[in-house]
Amino acid sequence: MAQSWNDLLFAHWPLPAERLRALLPPGLALDTFDGQAWLSVVPFHMSGVRARAMPALPRLGAFAELNVRTYVTRDGRPGVFFFSLDASELLAVAAARRFYHLPYFNARIAVRARERAVQYASERIHPGARPARFRAEYCPRGPVAPARAGTLDEWLTARYCLYAARRDGTLYRAEIDHHPWPLQPAEAEIRENGLASVWGLTLPVRPPLLHFSRRLDVRVWPLRRLSP
Repeated sequence: MAQSWNDLLFAHWPLPAERLRALLPPGLALDTFDGQAWLSVVPFHMSGVRARAMPALPRLGAFAELNVRTYVTRDGRPGVFFFSLDASELLAVAAARRFYHLPYFNARIAVRARERAVQYASERIHPGARPARFRAEYCPRGPVAPARAGTLDEWLTARYCLYAARRDGTLYRAEIDHHPWPLQPAEAEIRENGLASVWGLTLPVRPPLLHFSRRLDVRVWPLRRLSP
């Protein structure tokens, strides 16, 4: 799949490793930076979503998404593991759940990108799912600068694969190709954030570490089943 991610905010919080480790499926190891585990909330909107060498479909080609993720390793490959992915397009949710075994949920999402600031509001409406809301306004606050090698900023964002698990515990990995993130420092007013509490997690009172990216073009490869 090819797609572009637009007006994206990374909001990162440090959390106790034991709390996040307990939520991972067997076979994945929690990744930490200097012993610290992290949870990230990532709102953005997609465009140009399509199969490689094919045009974008009218409905599936553009929609908003909101991810909650942590950082894991398997066989020496660092990647991300998603606790939830809310999306505003029902067909995309159904396809991702079916073909990528990812915990997608249908949500009512409104994104308004003004000259500098982005207003983002999401309400989960997936049948049978616990309700979860997120509202924020965010904007870049500085020039574009790729993360320096070896820094926390690079560790949090330079992740080139995702991991997924079926209900029976079968693990999968999908490669993600893109250029280094064109990161900018950011500021955000997060007015409502009920995403972590669904998992029994409490975010610290301290402000999150924030990054902004205006656009990134991405390729996502098919899942590969991992051996037990």
